[in-house]
Amino acid sequence: MATAKKAAKKPAAKKAAAKKPAAKKPVAKKAPAKKAPAKKVATKKPAAKKPAAKRKPNAAFMKAMTPSAVLAAVVGATPLPRTEVTKKIWDYIKKNKLQDAVNRRQINADDKLKAVFGGKSKVSMFEMTKLVSNHLK
Repeated sequence: MATAKKAAKKPAAKKAAAKKPAAKKPVAKKAPAKKAPAKKVATKKPAAKKPAAKRKPNAAFMKAMTPSAVLAAVVGATPLPRTEVTKKIWDYIKKNKLQDAVNRRQINADDKLKAVFGGKSKVSMFEMTKLVSNHLK
């Protein structure tokens, strides 16, 4: 009988443990459901880049050209490529502060540049290159 009582007590002990309320684990709050992202416009993938070859200058720009006597007063009399002539004119403009203060695209010509610009006192920077090319041979 003693063994029967022990056997009977063991299952009862397990049942008592099972009846105890389990300790509640802290539950992490769920993030609010996200809205579906707006459909993105298909973007073009950049093409695979080729190894960068050294850029070759256009031969027409690099050809040395002789400036006229009027233009030579600003850039010098030696033959120069068009690119160098433009650089020297901009150096002259900046040195003498001939760029318009309000509209930076306008160049206020002094006496030397007025002769190059065909008598105009104000010229846009885009018109300047056209007028200068008339003085190159």
